[in-house]
Amino acid sequence: MHNFQKIISFAASVFLIFFYGWLCFSGQAHAAADKQDRPEYGGRLILGSIGEPSNLIPYLSSDAPSHEAASYLYVAPLKYDRDLNVVPWAAESYSVEQNGCKLSFKLRENIFWQDGVQLTADDVEFTYKLMIADTTPTAYAEDFLMVKEFKKTGPYSFEVYYAEPYARALSTWMGAILPRHALEGEDLLNTGFIREPLSCGTYLLSDWVPGSRLEFASNPDYFEGQPYISRIISRIIPDTSTMFLELKAGKLDMMSLSPHQYTRQTSGKKWDSDYRKYKYLAFAYTYMGYNLKNPLFADVRVRQALAHAIDKKGIVHGVLMGLGETTIGPYKPGTWAYNNEIHDYPYNPALAAELLAQAGWSQKNSDGILIKDGKPFSFTLMTNQGNEQRIKIATIIQNQLAELGIEVRIRTVEWAAFIEKFINPRNFDAIIMGWTITQDPDNYDVWHSSKYEGAGLNFIGYANPEVDKLLSEGRHLLNPEERKPIYWRIQEILHQEQPYLFLFVPYSLPIIRSDVMGVEPAPAGISYNSDRWWIKGAHKEQGDSRARMTD
Repeated sequence: MHNFQKIISFAASVFLIFFYGWLCFSGQAHAAADKQDRPEYGGRLILGSIGEPSNLIPYLSSDAPSHEAASYLYVAPLKYDRDLNVVPWAAESYSVEQNGCKLSFKLRENIFWQDGVQLTADDVEFTYKLMIADTTPTAYAEDFLMVKEFKKTGPYSFEVYYAEPYARALSTWMGAILPRHALEGEDLLNTGFIREPLSCGTYLLSDWVPGSRLEFASNPDYFEGQPYISRIISRIIPDTSTMFLELKAGKLDMMSLSPHQYTRQTSGKKWDSDYRKYKYLAFAYTYMGYNLKNPLFADVRVRQALAHAIDKKGIVHGVLMGLGETTIGPYKPGTWAYNNEIHDYPYNPALAAELLAQAGWSQKNSDGILIKDGKPFSFTLMTNQGNEQRIKIATIIQNQLAELGIEVRIRTVEWAAFIEKFINPRNFDAIIMGWTITQDPDNYDVWHSSKYEGAGLNFIGYANPEVDKLLSEGRHLLNPEERKPIYWRIQEILHQEQPYLFLFVPYSLPIIRSDVMGVEPAPAGISYNSDRWWIKGAHKEQGDSRARMTD
């Protein structure tokens, strides 16, 4: 195996050891029993989603609902397996050459779009050119821009050249392949493909009722074999309490539980017999981010004061019921990229008040609100509607900052509007949001100063020349031991400057009906093999004995 591939395998092995400490879950006996049964075709799986996709061209959206829906429709040359190893997917094979500066791919010849057109290297080339075009409104161009040359070497083969080794080279080619024949010449912002895409993946989009649900039918021509479950229905329920009531009523088969639901509301004989619950540290973190263009948050002493004023451990205990870990940076605790030598800001309201006074916030008006140059320290903290966890966090922050004389107004907005009307145009004071944690620690798209403009993901407007330099250096090193000091230093700077108040990494708490078989927890989570899940007794039921969805 080439050195580059060894390094990727080494990094994945580190994830195996440290990411999970192995999965803690209650479904082990069930998973073992699953293997004794024979998979059946048929049935449907009804999921709950808190938001509606903004569009189904994955490169044009950064919201989770869009990417979750798109994951059923598209394939990529490569993917991660259950153990987080890089493996071929749409590619039949691949190789890494010239010390990581050249990648060679051979595509499978049995992949077809749902209209019968064959997927070829033309589609990959089209996707690449689309991603590097100045006219494409995407936040994900950076990986493709690192390519020095893309060369199609045959109908089903292509090569990619880099000027120097690039750590995210393989993960670049885990992005969706788009159909050239359907999108070439289209206006990406107005094309009907946004809502009526072509699929070559595990499922086909069969219906989309705005504000209600998306329905997917299994793809009989999927090249790895038709999925066992015939239909997946993603119901849009913007409130987690309502979603849980639907689960209890038998109108959902799977959802992510809140900590309170996990610990207090899903125990007893019926829950134990009808459902399986899982628990593992998520590949995600929650944060409070500041619009650094807002003068209120321009002084680093103010942001450090807020870090001392907010009780993160109390939030994990009170909101998550202990089912999470406080964090100081954008990486998963326990991984090689996470800087465990950083000591977090202790909860210390007195020190917070002192720092605020140093920044000029020492006087209060008649309402008890801090003022500076006659202006009150008052701002709006926004988050997405229906996410009770984030709303509770916002309420705690509101109360704790009020003790210092800071007025916080809480505003919740429906997810799609939150992204389109506030995040993308940078129209906010402060937000509570979350990011997924990628396998590679390169956060260039989120933290590099060049990513503030347009559709960039650095929507808070963070800029630090040293961080920019380190991000550029880190992505061109392949050995984790060489990269580690770079990402540890980035975390030190972020911790000092506090552009985000990193709050916590939660536990993932999915619950699934017990007749959904084939669920096998692994370092990659539980959904990595969802196309191989099946429903016990599906051939007998045909939908009548399973709960029906009503609008």
